[in-house]
Amino acid sequence: MIIYEHIIDLLLQKYSSVYIYSFYSTFVCPTEIIAYSERVEDFEKRNCQVIACSTDSEYCHLAWTNMDRKAGGLGPMKIPLLADTTKCISRSYGVLDEEEGNAFRGLFIIDGKGILRQITVNDRPVGRSVDETIRLLDAFQFVEKHGEVCPANWKAGKKTIKPDPNASKSFLLRLQKMSLFTNT
Repeated sequence: MIIYEHIIDLLLQKYSSVYIYSFYSTFVCPTEIIAYSERVEDFEKRNCQVIACSTDSEYCHLAWTNMDRKAGGLGPMKIPLLADTTKCISRSYGVLDEEEGNAFRGLFIIDGKGILRQITVNDRPVGRSVDETIRLLDAFQFVEKHGEVCPANWKAGKKTIKPDPNASKSFLLRLQKMSLFTNT
């Protein structure tokens, strides 16, 4: 894997946000890689490492990071770029397009115990949202710490639900009264 222009091994020891991208030098991939790299501090505050992965080689990644952004490269990165040349990771995560030989856009949030907490798979033309990844990470960590559940559209600091039927009913009634939830 390439990290800070060096090839290294990686161990998953804390929360991880693994996102798999199609391949080098496409239209959407560099926008995602740069967006996640530029927000790496937001992930680090949450004790989460971000790992980008594609079926390209580590040498392809190295060349891409050594190329200036103005010339179509990535430039310096704050996140590791993992080379899945055997396609083992992409295949194991269920995002490998066997016919094309490359991966769909997969996003996986894995907790510190190695438990997969979230999966999103996008078709190639649509990129992922760093803000949504952080929102999901906040939600999983909140549930883990407090034992309450996070409703739809939850954001850090907003109301949560105690995981029992009465608390859920009370929460829904409160939403209806506030006109934030309609019965359609």
